[in-house]
Amino acid sequence: MQPSYHSGRVLSPRDERTLVRKVQINPKSTEKDLVKILEETGTKVSICTVKRALYRHNLKGRSAMMKPLHQNRHQKARLRFATAHGDKDRTFWRNVL
Repeated sequence: MQPSYHSGRVLSPRDERTLVRKVQINPKSTEKDLVKILEETGTKVSICTVKRALYRHNLKGRSAMMKPLHQNRHQKARLRFATAHGDKDRTFWRNVL
């Protein structure tokens, strides 16, 4: 029997699966978007509830850093460096760092 102070979970396992599926399809979806999706199905929840449900499924709210795009000049500079230093021996590279 549950304690009287505990009211149970707001989200059903089916709702949580829906959230996880939506996040896996679109990882950049926000918590507000997920709350709206749940409200369309008739479940009124807060943003914190959505965050906790995703955290239970090991989905943390971190966004990936943007990887800098290599331009043509970067590729040429790397090629110049590789051809200039490609014939160096191991003793040279040990002293680099």
